[in-house]
Amino acid sequence: MPDEDQIQFNKMVNDGLSRKYERLHGDIFNDIEQERLGKALKKAAEAVRTGAEPAHALDYGCGSGNLTGHLIELGIETVSADISEGFLDLIKGNFSRTGLSDVLAINGQDLSGVEDARFDLVATYSVLHHVPDYLGIVGEMCRVLKPGGVIYIDHEVHESYYDRTNEYVEFLSKARPAVNLRRYLKLLLDVRGYKHIIRRLIDPRYKREGDIHVWPDDHIEWDKIEQLLISEGFEVVLKEDYLLYKSIYDVDVYNEYKNKCVDERLLVARKHL
Repeated sequence: MPDEDQIQFNKMVNDGLSRKYERLHGDIFNDIEQERLGKALKKAAEAVRTGAEPAHALDYGCGSGNLTGHLIELGIETVSADISEGFLDLIKGNFSRTGLSDVLAINGQDLSGVEDARFDLVATYSVLHHVPDYLGIVGEMCRVLKPGGVIYIDHEVHESYYDRTNEYVEFLSKARPAVNLRRYLKLLLDVRGYKHIIRRLIDPRYKREGDIHVWPDDHIEWDKIEQLLISEGFEVVLKEDYLLYKSIYDVDVYNEYKNKCVDERLLVARKHL
């Protein structure tokens, strides 16, 4: 699928899912992941060296406001950017009353129209694998950051997810329910979803939400992201690999394995003054 078609497909799907997005993503909207995320964003905010008070942030690919809510809680003025008008409407309804929220419609290709060095913090979470030219977008994030500003990239798959170490395979076999009746019932009753199942049979790389880089031979390459950031005058100030908690997991099993294996990465880098 050409890049422009992929972007428009992603926009259409997310417009339709915007009101129920949080209910569909127990891998994001659960207490354990939200606590980790809140702490990580606080560290990123504390790493900003622009001197701005309050700091001004861009939440790139904001979705339903996962990062936006945490950033506003930190007192940061936040521009929530997405290609989905459905998500932007949701942001307006949920956060406009705070006085710290604004929205920006983006094209999924660049940040044209956003001036250089506008933001103190640019954050993105579980987004780059939806973007055809994700390195180009990271370059754009670098451009719109002030010297001393911080870029925050989170919830992108770590290489070890594809390596399938013995510990990770063992964790998945123990943590996930043997039979997920709730999931099967949802699939059975999701009449509109049958067309997606058929498309997946035709194209094994098809994803309902428009994911692109999610395959062992085509995924987010962290080494290239770091090389790009260094070439743009950034230093890495925080890099954490972690095991993502999903709501379907047995929490006791998760706690047993969270220090034994990882499947996601967080990267925070600061632009040189």
